[in-house]
Amino acid sequence: MNRIGLYVAGALIALMIASSTLFIVDQKQVGVVYALGEIKEVITEPGLHAKLPPPFQNVVFLDKRIQTLDSAETRPIFTAEKKSLVIDWLAKWRISEPRQFIRNNGTDLRNLESRLSQVVQAAFNEEVTKRTVRGVLAGERDKVMQDVRSRLADEAKSFGIELVDVRIKRVDFVADITDSVYRRMQSERQQVANELRSQGAAEAERIRADADKQREVVIAEAYRDAQKVKGEGDAKASALYADAFGRDPQFAQFYRSLEAYRASFRNRSDVMVVDPSSEFFKTMRGGGPSAPTPAAPKR
Repeated sequence: MNRIGLYVAGALIALMIASSTLFIVDQKQVGVVYALGEIKEVITEPGLHAKLPPPFQNVVFLDKRIQTLDSAETRPIFTAEKKSLVIDWLAKWRISEPRQFIRNNGTDLRNLESRLSQVVQAAFNEEVTKRTVRGVLAGERDKVMQDVRSRLADEAKSFGIELVDVRIKRVDFVADITDSVYRRMQSERQQVANELRSQGAAEAERIRADADKQREVVIAEAYRDAQKVKGEGDAKASALYADAFGRDPQFAQFYRSLEAYRASFRNRSDVMVVDPSSEFFKTMRGGGPSAPTPAAPKR
């Protein structure tokens, strides 16, 4: 039993020693082997590698993929016209010389980012101050990024990195100028809107006046045609009445009497004081045309 325990303990010790001497370098990483604080080896090839057990040797891994650095703070930059601009940028970089990188920045990527951010911001300051607002916003924007990248190429090597790209994400005026620009734009748009409204109102009045004119013309023409038709109808009616009355005078007298009654007794509240024996009520009495009054006898 003692021998088995010794074998097991020896196997465990051997396994611990092997685990402390073997390490795996991922394809996304760089392995840096230290010996008492000094860099002994930089391993860029992925796979299984060996080293001395701690504390004789230690290994540190660095990410060799492309990293992105965004502008930490938006400081105003003055252009050649003394106008203040705020520029948001980003920088793409990766480790090219691990030994140089560790000597200058240690193994923490944040140390490099804090230093690189200041360097990139300074490069943008120098390039923007040589150009106008129009150039930075449109015409020379690509040239600004190219010049910043060229300016930082050599300085990036001293950090042990490669500067892959530098890009401008946003260019804007400072808050006070932005508010002033927005107010001016709003005023201009309001002026244009008022002009359009006045033109629309004038056009609406013109259309309305033209429509009223056409309406009056249509009504006048319709009234003229109606009166013409009415006159023709009245003429035909009069001709028919005359023809009918000429054929039967008694019927004509009877019809005129009915028309007179209709006109006189239109409402129930109408009151007329007339002698019942008068000529007006002859038709109601059922009599025919009144006979001529006999002349008085001569003496």
